[in-house]
Amino acid sequence: MSMPIAPVKRESGDDRKVAIALAARALIVEKGMEGLRTRDIADRVGINIATLHYHVPSKEALISLVASSIRADFQGQSQRRQRHDKSGLQLLHMEFEDFREIIADMPDLIIVLTELVERARRDPAISTIISPLYDYWRNQFVEIFRKGIAEGSFRPDINPFAAALIVTGALSDYWRGWTEFQNSIDAIFTELERAFVLTPSLKG
Repeated sequence: MSMPIAPVKRESGDDRKVAIALAARALIVEKGMEGLRTRDIADRVGINIATLHYHVPSKEALISLVASSIRADFQGQSQRRQRHDKSGLQLLHMEFEDFREIIADMPDLIIVLTELVERARRDPAISTIISPLYDYWRNQFVEIFRKGIAEGSFRPDINPFAAALIVTGALSDYWRGWTEFQNSIDAIFTELERAFVLTPSLKG
C-alpha cells in the first residue's frame, strides 16, 4: 500500500526575506559591516547568489531589509504592552523598561543597529535608510515629553526635541559601551528622570 506523498511546503517570498535579514544580522554581529558578504548570506540561508540577488538586488536593498526587520522587532516589543491611556511619565518608564529588555534579551539587535548607525555616518545611501529608523525612536520621546508637559508631570520649560536627543544620546552611548567609563543602566534612568520630572519617582 503506497503512502500519500505530503505536499512540499514552498517558502514564500516574505519568509525568504526574513531568513535573509536574519542571516545578514547574524553576520554583522560576527564580522561587522566590513565583513558582510552576499555569498556568506546566501550560504547561511541555503540559496544561491542569483536567488539572493532576486530578493535583494543591491547593497541598499539589503540594508533596507535589515532595517525593516529591526523596525519589526521594535514594533513587536512595543505592542506587547498596552500604552493607551498611559501618562507621559508612565510611557517614559515603559521606554526605559523596553531598553532594559533589549539589553538583556536582544543584545545582538543593539550590535547590528550600532554597526548600521556608524556606517550611515559615512555612507549617504545607508544614512537615507537608517536615519528614519533612528529618528522614529527620537520622535517617540518627543511625543512622550509633549504629553508629560501637557499633563504637568514633566517640567513645563522642557524643549521636547532637546530632551529627546538627551535621552536617546545617553541610551545610545550606554549601549555602545566601548570604554571603561561605565555606570548601571538604572542609575542612568534615575538621572534622566530627575532631569525632566517635577517629582522624581521611578515607580510611575
